[in-house]
Parts: sequence; C-alpha cells; structure tokens
Amino acid sequence: MTDSALVGVWPLSPLQEGLLFHAVYDEEGIDVYVEQMITGLEGKLDSAVLRASWQALLDRHESLRAGFQRRASGAPVQLIMRRVTLPWREEDLSGLDADVARAESERLGIEERERRFDLAVPPLLRVLLVKVGPDEYRMMVTLHHILLDGWSLPVLMRELWTCYEAGGSAHGLPPVTPYREYLAWLARQNKEEAMAAWRKTLAGADEPTLVAPAEYNGTLAHSAMVSGRASKELDQALRDLTRRFHGLTLNTVVQAAWALVVGKLTGRRDRSRSGWGSRSGSGVSTWRCRRC
Repeated sequence: MTDSALVGVWPLSPLQEGLLFHAVYDEEGIDVYVEQMITGLEGKLDSAVLRASWQALLDRHESLRAGFQRRASGAPVQLIMRRVTLPWREEDLSGLDADVARAESERLGIEERERRFDLAVPPLLRVLLVKVGPDEYRMMVTLHHILLDGWSLPVLMRELWTCYEAGGSAHGLPPVTPYREYLAWLARQNKEEAMAAWRKTLAGADEPTLVAPAEYNGTLAHSAMVSGRASKELDQALRDLTRRFHGLTLNTVVQAAWALVVGKLTGRRDRSRSGWGSRSGSGVSTWRCRRC
C-alpha cells in the first residue's frame, strides 16, 4: 500500500482566514502579504548543503508544507502534504562589476517578491541564492505571511544554520512542537466568552483608527523598511524594562510605544496591531489597546 500524499487537514487560525480572504480577493494585483528576507553571506559557502538544509526544514515542519483551499461548503482548510520540494534557484553575478551585481540582485529580488504564490500549491516559500562576488552571496527567502510570521522566522533561521553545520541534516534538532497543537488550543477556547470580553473592553470604539486618508485611491505596494539606531542608553533602558516584567518582550514595548504615538497623532485612544505568542507557524493575532 502506498502512503497518501496528504498527511493532514487542518483548520485555519482566525488571522490566516483573513489573509486567505485578501489573497484570493484580488488575484491579479500585488499580494502585499508576500514577504521577503534578504541575508548577506560572506565566505566559503556550500550551496548544495544550504539547499539540503532548507529542504530538511520543509521535511521537519508540517506547517511549511501547507496548501490552502476551501471545502465545497466554503470553509477554508489547510492541506498538509507528506513531501514537497523546495523551490530553489541560483544566480551567479560574480563576474559583474560590484555595483552592477548589487543592482541586478536587487532587481531579481523584486522580481521574486512580485511573483505571486498559488496558495493551493505548497510550499509557499522559495529561496533565491545570488552570488555577487567571489565569496559573497545574498540569500533571498520569499514566503507568504499566511505560512509563517515574524516571530517564527528567527527560529527557522537558527534551525537552518544548525542543519547547515550538520551537512544538511535536521536530525540533531529537538522535537518539533506541532503547529496543529496551537490550532487545537484555539478550537478549545470559549468564543462566546472571548467575544463578550472584547465587547466590554472596546465599548465605545466606533471605527478603526485610520493612519492614511480614507479616500486614498493609489495602487497597492509592498511595505518598506525604515531603519534607525537607538543610543546605548536607550537600548539599556529598554532591556532593563523588559527584565522587570516577566514575559514582556522588547517587541511588545516597541509596539506599545508605537500605539501611543499613533494615538497622539490621530487623537484616538483605540489602536490595533498584530502580535503572536510562540512556535513556528503563522500565529499572528490582532491585538487592540486603549489608552487609559
């Protein structure tokens, strides 16, 4: 008897349902939930081992082998495949002038990010390795946000380099905490109690807080990153703050500070953002805050 290609049918988390809705609502335009992480690598690199390491992660994590579809009833599900092959691509630009190679690698990265995923066909992750110098590379990881969130990505990257050091094997990694356990926990929660608690908390909030003009009619575009550097004094003060409160992360502090700034600029006390607990997968959930 041959093994089935399908090993699981899972529900979606609430935010995954929202991401799926937006992804299929307009299948022609830019999918703003396609994300990309670019890592610069220097030194001797075995691209075959790196490729094998990524494949080992897909084999290890069921959630990375998910495709998203709807039942005949319309209910969304994620189908977990037994085996998927990593979409891997290599480009060698090391023969070009350094500035030209850099510019061409940027073009290739943009091209990768603008290429939409078919959410029904896993994996929703692909890797482009660009050689821009004799011992210099840019690894471009493009993925859909429905698959993985920002909290889980560093976990995945630590596992990647552990696999690389082991010659492309994940055998030395600890057992995986399955993402399906988080989905099962969600299903056990009392939704009516949660709804009642949020209605009480958000009583009087009549509309979302707009951070851009409501009449804006421009085309969709990918988000961009704005970087800044904190002083040593601020960095230490933030670390001291997080140590004083058990379970408080630096990200939570920054998100709360951003919410206060948005509230001041918009003149509103209610803001909403997205956040996540822990484990590898897409556990994003919207959180709302009200200034006292």
